[in-house]
Amino acid sequence: MATLSFSTSSPPRILHHQQPKPILFPPDFTSSIKHVYTKPISVSNRSHGGVINATSAAPDPSGYSNPSSSPAKKLREIMKSPGVLQGPCCFDALSAKLVERAGFPYCITTGFSVSAARVGLPDKGLISYGEMVDQGQQITESVSIPVIGDGCNGFGNAVNVKRTVKGYIKAGFAGIIINDQVSCSGGERRVVSREEAVMRVKAAVDARRESGSDIVIVAQTGSREVMSLEESFSRARAFTDAGADVLSVDSLVSREEMKSFCNVYPLVPKLANMVESGGKNPVMNPLEVEEIGFKLVAYPLSLIGVSIQAMQDALLAIKSGRIPPPGSMPSLEEIEEILGYVTYREEEKRYATSSSSDRGSSNRSVYGSQQVTQDESEQRVVDPVVEVMIPEVVSNESRNPFSRIWSRSLRIKIIGRDGFEKLDVRIPAGFLEGVTNIVPALGGVNLKQLMDDAADEVGGKLLLDFKDTAGDRIQVFLE
Repeated sequence: MATLSFSTSSPPRILHHQQPKPILFPPDFTSSIKHVYTKPISVSNRSHGGVINATSAAPDPSGYSNPSSSPAKKLREIMKSPGVLQGPCCFDALSAKLVERAGFPYCITTGFSVSAARVGLPDKGLISYGEMVDQGQQITESVSIPVIGDGCNGFGNAVNVKRTVKGYIKAGFAGIIINDQVSCSGGERRVVSREEAVMRVKAAVDARRESGSDIVIVAQTGSREVMSLEESFSRARAFTDAGADVLSVDSLVSREEMKSFCNVYPLVPKLANMVESGGKNPVMNPLEVEEIGFKLVAYPLSLIGVSIQAMQDALLAIKSGRIPPPGSMPSLEEIEEILGYVTYREEEKRYATSSSSDRGSSNRSVYGSQQVTQDESEQRVVDPVVEVMIPEVVSNESRNPFSRIWSRSLRIKIIGRDGFEKLDVRIPAGFLEGVTNIVPALGGVNLKQLMDDAADEVGGKLLLDFKDTAGDRIQVFLE
């Protein structure tokens, strides 16, 4: 399958041998589609009498953070704000960028999602400490908001916990979750003794002190499910006495249990693990969670879940001979904005030298990997003039475009200037709106009108044949 390399390209100018018809899809059609983003807020309906603006600071597309404030300090400052704080769980740098872009004040990583995204394996202890730290560093370096990392059980005994905490500090995490499980795995759980669990927390506190850090330590227990509610509360108290900053109890099965947990050392912040599907906890909205007494709320499955579903839908469409409709994915310009292309280009200009200008900047072809030098591109600033013969179709039949177009398809074939085929794809008529996402050079070409005019032609009719500004030959056939 051909690899597509996208860049901006001027559409060919078409000379018709008949009266021009109105253009159904103007060149700026794709860019006119706007996505509406619902910005989350930190909410409070108690004595604070208002809401927190968790989106007051616009994210830096470059992902660079302000060195004057450590990630942990930022997180601690956020936790002083009134209201409950929502923290979606990310799994890589891109998902973290999207969390920040959506306006959330912080995010969390989970072993479940990172294991799925990085190694494609279940959360059964198969991902290593080194892989978790490496993935975490990529995440923290990509955003300016603080990130709480899933440190699992510390990957071993108390000494391993110290190494894990120090590694997460170096990776740039603002906080770390340490639990009392026997192994780093989801599903059916086993927990260590209360004494050993407390020692893990003490080891984490010692590692923080020895590193000169103020990383936030979130102590989590799974003893509610495998032992009792009373034992989970006893462990929570012991974790606080050992120096934990935030407490979390997994698998609380009712509002009453959640409320009772929040009454354990009420001034210590509590983290609610809002498992969206398959969890034992009741799923509640942020106002309800805050009313119970939680400070932080995590959403562990949302991003990885919808990502899997979206990719499955897209693959199903491609396998069926279609492409994902424009509304199901952002435009190329929006993707570039998310990834920080504008910031990159500004930085590139800032450090440009005369020698680099003399060498000429390399620009990739729209469809292939061959390079075009700046001098070559300047010689082709004039758009190609392509003469397209559109035959008049004489018919007494009513010219209903939908009755004649929807049963047809277009075959788009691209041959590079090196003679190698770069693209050969068939697109059903019902999905022409997104064709410029595949072939930008067709922007401004009224494909539906061309198809309608040639509706009575047999399959294989050549509608367009031209070369784009990069020298690639583009042919469009009616089938």
